[in-house]
Amino acid sequence: MISMKMSNGGRVVIPLEIRQALSLNEGDTVLWEMKDGAAFLTTREQQLRQIQALFKGMGNPAERWSDELINERRAEATRE
Repeated sequence: MISMKMSNGGRVVIPLEIRQALSLNEGDTVLWEMKDGAAFLTTREQQLRQIQALFKGMGNPAERWSDELINERRAEATRE
């Protein structure tokens, strides 16, 4: 655990170890998330990787769900 002091306006300096671990550079955007009363710092890239991992097992990327829906609708129209 690393401690830091807050300065005027609520500013804190992200310690070097954390900046290096997250590959942060000056001007990068960071994201804060509140969970159960705790604040978590992450990057957009990390959030994107988490979302991609969440959806990774959801079907074959070569199959588009929109194509499947269109084919189902065409089949319904043909039956009518």
